[in-house]
Amino acid sequence: MVTTPMDGRSTPRSSVRRSAQRWGRGSRAAGWTLVEMLVVISLVVILASIAMASYGTGVTRSKEAVLKEDLFRMRDAIDQFYADRGQYPPELQNLVGDGYLRSVPVDPFTRSDATWQTVASEFDPTDPTALSGVFDVRSGAAGQAIDGTVYADW
Repeated sequence: MVTTPMDGRSTPRSSVRRSAQRWGRGSRAAGWTLVEMLVVISLVVILASIAMASYGTGVTRSKEAVLKEDLFRMRDAIDQFYADRGQYPPELQNLVGDGYLRSVPVDPFTRSDATWQTVASEFDPTDPTALSGVFDVRSGAAGQAIDGTVYADW
């Protein structure tokens, strides 16, 4: 029996040894077990995969927002050009040259300002001398948006 100096009671050695092992001070080395490490690593991998999926979707949503804004601005500039001149611009660069746009925006998906698809204006039978111009503009990007629509149809 072992006597502790605090209260004078005696305790068996086996219970002292068990309590020491219970608190990690016994014959077992302190540290993490393989199962504990696998659980922690699995949780980290699951959380990282969720974060990466959310990040990828967020990047795509931001590119789609930029594309919508660019299309809106270019279409607005085409409408202003038509309201001022009575004809559509021959090409997108005319909007820049005449001060309707600072520059032709870069398509966020194709990363180029030369991939915009222009829609020509219809022939005007009342004015056969009128030249065809840019009536509308669409993205040259291939693929589908998050909502299922095709970028080229925006």
